[in-house]
Amino acid sequence: MERGGFAYITTTKNNTALYVGSTSDLSGRMYEHKTKAYPDSFSARYNIDKLVYFEYFEFVDEAIIREQQIKAGSRAKKLALINNMNPEWRDLTDELEELDY
Repeated sequence: MERGGFAYITTTKNNTALYVGSTSDLSGRMYEHKTKAYPDSFSARYNIDKLVYFEYFEFVDEAIIREQQIKAGSRAKKLALINNMNPEWRDLTDELEELDY
């Protein structure tokens, strides 16, 4: 059985650098970002651990494709995605537990 997946964008506490990723377990992945489970990674080096945008897909392959589309877009397009979903740029990590995926 194939799992669903998420494409997501994280940022720093000051909303400067952006990181785009995809995963089948967004709560677990955000835990890894916040605890710097991979200390040499881009997100750990730049303290990018604030979830500001995500999309859910029925299949993880779709999430990977969407991640690539978002990465290929300009910074302005990424900012527009975030501003449309989360205009206050709140950290959405805690809200993940409330979602039924």
